[in-house]
Amino acid sequence: MSDHHKRELDRHFAWFEGKLPRRPAQFVVWLRKPSSRLVRIPVAGLLVVGGTLSFLPVLGLWMLPLGLVLFAQDVPVLQKPTAKTLGWVERKWIERQRARTPQ
Repeated sequence: MSDHHKRELDRHFAWFEGKLPRRPAQFVVWLRKPSSRLVRIPVAGLLVVGGTLSFLPVLGLWMLPLGLVLFAQDVPVLQKPTAKTLGWVERKWIERQRARTPQ
């Protein structure tokens, strides 16, 4: 896969980390390190499974995309579609924010 998609994922993660409180952001930074791969993959798998069980209390659909994004760190085939999807979400987010702002 292209290094461009990997850089895009890193950019989206940096944006996400900037929106989180300090402690959860530190956990995400640690989780993304190459040395944390043995923890990241099971966490991503649990998030995907939890996302599919979103009809249960506490678990939610938000877990599914987060797990897929974490998988994309290690699975090159997922990097391109994940980067494109996150780019689309970011564009929609910006459009929505601009629409809310009175001019």
